[in-house]
Amino acid sequence: MDKITELLTRGVDKIYPSREELEKVLRSGDKLKLYQGFDPTGNMLHIGHMIGLRKLKQWQELGHEVIFLIGDFTGMVGDPSGKTTIRKMLSKEEVKTNAKAYVDQAGRILRFDEKNPVKVLYNSEWLEKLSSLEFIQITHNLSVQQVYERDMFQRRQKEGNDIYLNEFLYPVMQAYDSVAMNVDLEIGATDQTFNMLMGRKLMRNMLKKDKFVMTTPLLTDSEGKKIGKTEGNVIGITDAPNELFGKIMSLSDDVIVKGLEWLTDVSIKEIENIATKIKYGANPIEFKKKLALEIVKELNSEEEAQKAQEFFEKTIQGSEIPENIPTFTINGNLTVSDVLIKINAVSSKSEGKRLIEQGGVSVDNKTVTNPFKPFPKANDEYIIKTGRKFAKIKSR
Repeated sequence: MDKITELLTRGVDKIYPSREELEKVLRSGDKLKLYQGFDPTGNMLHIGHMIGLRKLKQWQELGHEVIFLIGDFTGMVGDPSGKTTIRKMLSKEEVKTNAKAYVDQAGRILRFDEKNPVKVLYNSEWLEKLSSLEFIQITHNLSVQQVYERDMFQRRQKEGNDIYLNEFLYPVMQAYDSVAMNVDLEIGATDQTFNMLMGRKLMRNMLKKDKFVMTTPLLTDSEGKKIGKTEGNVIGITDAPNELFGKIMSLSDDVIVKGLEWLTDVSIKEIENIATKIKYGANPIEFKKKLALEIVKELNSEEEAQKAQEFFEKTIQGSEIPENIPTFTINGNLTVSDVLIKINAVSSKSEGKRLIEQGGVSVDNKTVTNPFKPFPKANDEYIIKTGRKFAKIKSR
């Protein structure tokens, strides 16, 4: 597989108007100007973002002009993508703080200096300067019917939920980013397809230019839920190596093959061999370790990745208790769920209850199945394990 074929296929869902047209341009030797936008609605990029970031890196390495666009203006408005209720609008200060974190974290994958650096731009640079009249003139290039086609808006109406004007106008603002930067191509996850195609329409109407759109797949768990902060199953790219390795190991086995393809540089041939072995009964745990090792290595270093694997094998697989674990002293008639809150292992009793019912809690190597089970009162020490974390409990 040559580099252009890999660019157009690996970690790619669809290309608009077609892969063939984009490939023809690339084979001609033309260099493109492209971007991916990130609304800083939180302070953490997660491994789902890695798919797009790695795709940007491929374009960068092939000599194209790559823009890492911070949607600091649109981030204050709130992207309604995938939402059945309105997003909270953020303050300028919140967005500014999150934006800095995004750039710092993306630097683990992208090069912002040296040869052909990725450019960082902020869409407030043009959206904030638009007058009311100028914005209305922009909206003249798109119809209400085009915006209303969005399936999410259709669902909202059927369910009797409101569609707010800021949400309705959000796709227009994001579409204008493409016009303001006069790009040749936009990259984004499949849940951004509507917004990106709106940008394609707006460019055609305002600049008489066709923009390519490349969508990347969503990383989902076994239930089809997107892995990210919204679903509460986030795996941050700046998580400590041990934590990152362990979280990846806790993913369902069906993530292994697609994770290796989208999040690592393991060859397609090797990935196909792994898929065949899993299909015919091979134990998937070693292949999941490979996935975790490769991701931790890319985001940190090979040495830290090796140490994270060793830690996992000793403490999780081998049930060896690590050194220097935190110690807590408890008093009173507490249940195991109460103790989990006391040691900051969970944030609520309901979360603790779920963790226990899923078999994720043990006391002195004995799995706890009843969240209301009283914690031992004897004047003694106990080791409690929650997921990948250990704590020493002194009970009085």
